Amino acid sequence: MAPHGPLSSRPLPEQGPGHCRFPPCPFVDTRKVRIPDLSFLSKHRSSTMSYIDGFLIAVPNANKEKFIAHAGEFDPIFMELGAIRVIECWGDDVPDGQVTDFRRAVKATDEETVVFSWIEWPDKATRDVGMKKMMEDPRMDAANPMPFDGKRMIFGGFAPVVDLKK
Repeated sequence: MAPHGPLSSRPLPEQGPGHCRFPPCPFVDTRKVRIPDLSFLSKHRSSTMSYIDGFLIAVPNANKEKFIAHAGEFDPIFMELGAIRVIECWGDDVPDGQVTDFRRAVKATDEETVVFSWIEWPDKATRDVGMKKMMEDPRMDAANPMPFDGKRMIFGGFAPVVDLKK
């Protein structure tokens, strides 16, 4: 990085009351301002965006195989109800943060691993119908408990704003 900022190789004039940091500005050499080419966003972005349900949970390390079996039993139900993709990710490189982090978010202990999961739906309407049917499905039996503490699960629905694909 240059000593006077990432885009400048010379000092800026003294900053007075009329100083601004962004073009158009008489104090900035616009030949050195880099504006990224974002045209690739429109080329690879789908015309209709999907809808995502995201989940963050703490799973006891001893229950990894039970968790995988549980996901293998219940994730296909989401697919039957309209989901187009279900991903379950076992934490592999989940660092501790200085202010907050994934582990603290779900109050994971040293004997637990953070799992990050999401369900992709074609749209929010399909998701709303699918989740309602899931809650009414007799296969969602309380006698078949989850292999993790559901009270510490964090979840939410998300509307994608950028979707890049190759």
